[in-house]
Amino acid sequence: MRDDDLMLAGEFGAASRLSPKALRLYAEQGLLVPASTDPATGYRYYHRDQVARARLIARLRTLNLPLARIAMLLELPAESRQVELRAWLAAQEANLRSRREIVGSLSRGDDDDLGPVRTRQVAEHKFLYREQRLYVESLEDFSIESEVRIRARLVAAGLPADGPLQVHFHGFVTRDSDGPVEAGIAFEGSVEPVDDLRIRLVPAHLQAYLPVPAACSTFPHVLRVYDAIEAWIDANKLLCTASPLEIRPGTEGAAFDVAYPVATQEG
Repeated sequence: MRDDDLMLAGEFGAASRLSPKALRLYAEQGLLVPASTDPATGYRYYHRDQVARARLIARLRTLNLPLARIAMLLELPAESRQVELRAWLAAQEANLRSRREIVGSLSRGDDDDLGPVRTRQVAEHKFLYREQRLYVESLEDFSIESEVRIRARLVAAGLPADGPLQVHFHGFVTRDSDGPVEAGIAFEGSVEPVDDLRIRLVPAHLQAYLPVPAACSTFPHVLRVYDAIEAWIDANKLLCTASPLEIRPGTEGAAFDVAYPVATQEG
């Protein structure tokens, strides 16, 4: 006679709505170990007190949580577990919003009139800048802070500080992808960089650009402008020679231009 509180694996699986395969997996992972195993028959027995844990595991698995995270959650008091799950859910919702925005930016309508891509020659110049890895939410604050500090440094050196702010993107910057970003101003003369300010020489180059209309001036809508310039570069068989940038203020009254340094295939 076996203990009335012990259940064969089949009975336990039916009570907890877990398949034999799932029970074996959770036993191997240490999440739900049988209370005892008959050495003669190999039958596995679970205690009735384990049903609640089994049902919780099944419920957590419907969230597509990895087993390692479920193992951690099982050891938490119910209140702490709820806090962890709500934090996880908030992160999932933020990720979904970001994906929804990206999908929306790819849905181009016939009414998207960005105008023709233009080109201009850019003379060799010195560039005083700051660099930082950041997500798109931090871009505006970083740009404003950098502009204030750089203009102040140029003024302190007795140099003109009225050039447009340039924001160079050396990686993909989104809500869930941080990339290196430079914010700086072209200048002439000599200035000593201080703190995290740096200087580099930008060679003369050709630039393909578009003034950004107001409807596309925020993320992720601005990605349409990037796509349009990249398509134009490809169609004209040009090469991107450096990372894209935004120039503030832009031409023709635009808040900013999106520009790509380019060259012909022959260089």
